Amino acid sequence: MTGKTSSKIVPLVDFDADYLSGRSYVLGVDEAGRGALAGPVCAAAVLLGADFYADAKLLENFRKLDDSKRMTESERKEIFCVMENLRSAGRIDFQAAFAGVEEIERLNILGATKLAMERAIGAINERANLLLKENSYAATLFGEGQADLSKSLLLIDGNPLRKFRFRHIAVVKGDSKSFAIAAASVVAKVSRDAYMAELSERYPNFDFAKHKGYGTALHLQNLMLYGPSEVHRKSFLKKLRAQPISNPQAELF
Repeated sequence: MTGKTSSKIVPLVDFDADYLSGRSYVLGVDEAGRGALAGPVCAAAVLLGADFYADAKLLENFRKLDDSKRMTESERKEIFCVMENLRSAGRIDFQAAFAGVEEIERLNILGATKLAMERAIGAINERANLLLKENSYAATLFGEGQADLSKSLLLIDGNPLRKFRFRHIAVVKGDSKSFAIAAASVVAKVSRDAYMAELSERYPNFDFAKHKGYGTALHLQNLMLYGPSEVHRKSFLKKLRAQPISNPQAELF
């Protein structure tokens, strides 16, 4: 990295720089909404080139970037707006993709999360002609495994994913280590929050815009009053039921 850059993001940039050797890009992936009781899971992929990481002035626009869970809503929206402008200028690319409630119920949350990730990665891979290697085995953090001649290294937050379409490097707590993954965490969170705000208009009894489908006291109270909607994850609600209750609207709990 050249020039002066905010000290907060230097470790994030340096982490990714270690994987740029011999490649043109780093592709970071993260998700949002795995633990929610309602709504889809969202995954995002962010593609950053070597020239991006070398531009200290450009990186200064991301001085507030962090794991999205440690950012305020206004900070996330600010970073997302910067990213949209840079994508329009052709400096970066990113893609958000969803797996819906029916897919979560059919595949379980891990399977649906992988599906959303594959959709986001696949869109970037095709658009940027990255030639990402496809197989069923994850590489390790230290790069062991079969040779991969793609134009980008794929970094995914979390543990290695088995039976996953794309060869990848799993980075535990990657949203606090990798610039590309942290950026992906923001895209996933902002994109899913926007979707949940739309659902809030369709289902006004549930205040989805406030709690984004997570199991807050307000959400649980609304479930007790109105019962589940078609966008609730029925398999998740079953886990909340402590014992059968005679009131049909309260049987979830």
